[in-house]
Amino acid sequence: MADVMEDVRRVPPTSGIILLDITSANTTKPSPNYYDFSPLTYFSLVVFTLAFLLGTTGNGLVIWLTTFRMKKTVNVIRFLNLAISDFAFTLFLPFNIFYIINGSHWIFGKFLCKFNSTLAYLNVFASVFLLTAISMDRFVSVIFPVWCQNHRTPTLALVIVVVIWILSVLCSSPYYVIRDTFEKFGSTRCYDNFKLGGTEDGGRSLHEGIVTLRFLIAFVIPFTIIVACYTVIALRIHRNRMTTSSKPFKVIVAVIVCFFICWVPYHIFSFLELYSTYREDGTMDDLYYGTRVGFPLSIGLAFMNGAINPFLYVFIGRDFKANFWRSIQSILEKAFNEDSMNKELRSRSKSMCESQLL
Repeated sequence: MADVMEDVRRVPPTSGIILLDITSANTTKPSPNYYDFSPLTYFSLVVFTLAFLLGTTGNGLVIWLTTFRMKKTVNVIRFLNLAISDFAFTLFLPFNIFYIINGSHWIFGKFLCKFNSTLAYLNVFASVFLLTAISMDRFVSVIFPVWCQNHRTPTLALVIVVVIWILSVLCSSPYYVIRDTFEKFGSTRCYDNFKLGGTEDGGRSLHEGIVTLRFLIAFVIPFTIIVACYTVIALRIHRNRMTTSSKPFKVIVAVIVCFFICWVPYHIFSFLELYSTYREDGTMDDLYYGTRVGFPLSIGLAFMNGAINPFLYVFIGRDFKANFWRSIQSILEKAFNEDSMNKELRSRSKSMCESQLL
């Protein structure tokens, strides 16, 4: 028991994307039934449930329509895989919901503990990589329209998607290794075991390395690419006056702001968690208490990103409110339709070439 309690002090209960111990933070009674549900607990339950309902419904609708009712274009292939990633993640949210309701007592076994966490991180990397690929694709379509006309094919898009899934599996596989279960006060917890049988210093180094790499690979680099792509697109559209509508700019702002809001808090609290302290007597420092309060909020935002994606990337810029009741399928077809954009790009490119010849 002493070894287990030592691990608890070294690894805060909130470690990992699966939320742990979001019940009352000021209780120290050593009993499996000591959990006093706080408003934060109920907030997390509401957010997780909402993410599950919206994520499975919205992404399921996108998957069905893009799979059975729409032509497999480049955009359709990428949005389909984005929806699959988000759907798989939100589909398993009931495990997290039940975990909270059950007082942070994991009853589903070690394999599902590992699998559920790995699937969550697989969604993180796959979604971010796919969104980055979509941004780069839009960038190339605007900057190099002639090249896109000759080389931008569904086959190439499929190859890129396969590579993205392989990279996502590789990036998320370490979480299957470090995820573990342990007994505490008669309850089974599912947490990130950074020690892996090694020393305390080694476990802390591993924790710091994973958090830092996740921050760089799953946020800093993709976010930089997304912002750069959409900035160039906005400047090119404005300079060439390729459209008089403000909707492209609204979509660009929505993409950047949503990505930033959903993921920055999670990464911030991941770093804060590294420096928080859980004392042997069950008390905690202010930073530790702050992570207990802030982590559920940040994880809720991260979870909601998977539910928002189908609405943000498919519906928001395509007169969704005005046309929804006409035909859901026609709205999605318009959202993924590349013909109108490619015609305008080819026309603009042709006009520029003719002006240069003159």
